[in-house]
Amino acid sequence: MSTTLSETALQEAAQIARGLAIDAVHACSSGHLGLPLGAAEVGAVLFGHAMQYHPQEPKWMNRDRFILSAGHGSMFLYSWLHLAGYDLPLTELRNFRQLHSKTPGHPEFGETPGVEATTGPLGQGVGNAVGYALAGKMAAARFNSSTHKILDYHVFALAGDGCLQEGVAAESAALAGHLGLDNLILIYDSNDVTLDTMAKVTQSENTAQRFASYGFDVVTIDGHDMRAIAKAIEDARGSDNGKPKLIIARTEIGRGIPEVAGTAKAHGEGGAKFAASARKGLGLPADPFFVSDQVRQYFQQHQTRLNERYRAWSEIYKSWRAANPQQAELLEAGYRGDVPSDLTDTIPEFAPDYADATRNSGGIVMQHVATQVPLLITGSADLFGSTKNYINDGLDLQREQPLGRNVWYGIREHGMGAVLNGIAYDGFFRPSGATFAVFADYLRPSIRLAALAHLPVIYIFTHDSVGVGEDGPTHQPVETCSGLRVIPNLDVMRPGDPEEVAGAFAAAIQRVDGPTVLLLSRQKVATQNSLSAKVRRQGALQGGYIARSETKPLQLILLATGSELQHAMAAAEQLGPAVRVVSMPCLERFDRQTNEYRDLVLPPTCTKRIAIEAGVPDLWHKYVGPAGRILGIPRFGLSAPGDTVMRELGMTVEALVKTARELG
Repeated sequence: MSTTLSETALQEAAQIARGLAIDAVHACSSGHLGLPLGAAEVGAVLFGHAMQYHPQEPKWMNRDRFILSAGHGSMFLYSWLHLAGYDLPLTELRNFRQLHSKTPGHPEFGETPGVEATTGPLGQGVGNAVGYALAGKMAAARFNSSTHKILDYHVFALAGDGCLQEGVAAESAALAGHLGLDNLILIYDSNDVTLDTMAKVTQSENTAQRFASYGFDVVTIDGHDMRAIAKAIEDARGSDNGKPKLIIARTEIGRGIPEVAGTAKAHGEGGAKFAASARKGLGLPADPFFVSDQVRQYFQQHQTRLNERYRAWSEIYKSWRAANPQQAELLEAGYRGDVPSDLTDTIPEFAPDYADATRNSGGIVMQHVATQVPLLITGSADLFGSTKNYINDGLDLQREQPLGRNVWYGIREHGMGAVLNGIAYDGFFRPSGATFAVFADYLRPSIRLAALAHLPVIYIFTHDSVGVGEDGPTHQPVETCSGLRVIPNLDVMRPGDPEEVAGAFAAAIQRVDGPTVLLLSRQKVATQNSLSAKVRRQGALQGGYIARSETKPLQLILLATGSELQHAMAAAEQLGPAVRVVSMPCLERFDRQTNEYRDLVLPPTCTKRIAIEAGVPDLWHKYVGPAGRILGIPRFGLSAPGDTVMRELGMTVEALVKTARELG
């Protein structure tokens, strides 16, 4: 932070930022002006005074992170990134919300330098910020030494009423308070307005008291008073008392456009039509996208101060690296996203007679993967005992134990999903989290964002079918697997035996361009020993493979996943040597294989095909074709023992054999 607050220069910068937002929204007749205008002074203090960052190296590992949770106010972020010197020229601001610009309607991770998270769905950014802050605590505990503090950054998030009304923010904030994430500074742009109406129509809670009860330090300030903003941030940065910080900044939405300021009309583009008069009222020239020489000069000088801080840190890091070469190698490999390429070879093979639920074989595999990927972090939504993904020698992560690798999220699936994304955005650690498959819908928005942002998050969802049994239809996820499969860029893996489980874990770890779901069973499955463990693991990596080859001219192909693979293998034995079994643990991976490989596994000349999976059947039509059949469960389940439910709903060897014989 600069030693003195240059209030006059920053007030001019705030007016400039307001003008840039007005001009960008006016140019495309689309966007949200309320937050960029109302929180301009907050942005000026953050980017022009308080935060440490390095525009020439946007991913500098010790930068302060800023997440705009209220992503609809994206021109706030774009204006300040431009003024701060990031590679975001005025031409990009002029192209706001236009095709292939670096200024999309909501901030998108990987598209714009300085954007830390894909935000827009309200509240997600709060959870992301908690994940960033948690990663910062874990990284500092692992890599700082007594003589070199290389990681001491803070995480800032700007949120509005909509963000704090969303349940994901409440879940995440409660976790942040419990874990004592005092490196988190949440700024609440409190303007008494939501999109439709004044906030009093939908909320009457005391936000300060709510967050204080979570364990936050809370202060309320005038969000247009730069000295008050700077002091609140300085106090928050200087306090390591084990409490995250909430700064309630009271602001006027749409400030600078008197016709709509302070009303719900200011939330969207309603004020853009007053662009000319607003420019005049703000003391800006008539020409749009104006930035004064004085503001340019101020931020150039500020960059000089920031560069000096960066150079000083670089010297500290250089000394730390020389003194801690192994730690440095681990840190840098993790930050690069390096993963072992030989996991399928290093995970020990299972005994030929091993028979257990794939959640249990997954737990065994998890221990071996954890030794090979030391920055793998696991967690569960109060279900470690059932999901089996606990790292046995990984310690429990608590505020007193930041070295822990096992995160206890409590019954907060939605918050867990957003926090996992934040950890993945930050880049130090490889995050994974677990719950029952049927509860995937509680964190589906976060899964969708992970896929959209290409985050390598691993989800371990157990109790994957009606085999759950006695808990009944509320806990039997007949539609969940297919529902996840339709999310673009998400790999959904449902392995059918322990060696496929090993391959699935390896595939999930090795995938660095998107998330992976591992769907694991509660009920036992048999080990399929007709092929070597290596072949089955490689088959899982490819998404689909020939699990049983025909020994006579091919007449029928049985396709299966998960616990139904054993049924297909047993049915093929009864149906004879002209039957092939294809295991399809991951449709998405199989679809990415070459045409030649897919045709080798599923020859177009063999149109007699049957797929079996304990879930809704619709997605299998593309593989069985018009002449094939699908044994699925197009209804909700039943409350009874798992094997009874499976039999009742047709997930049996007998049903498969009967269907095959009906096909002729």
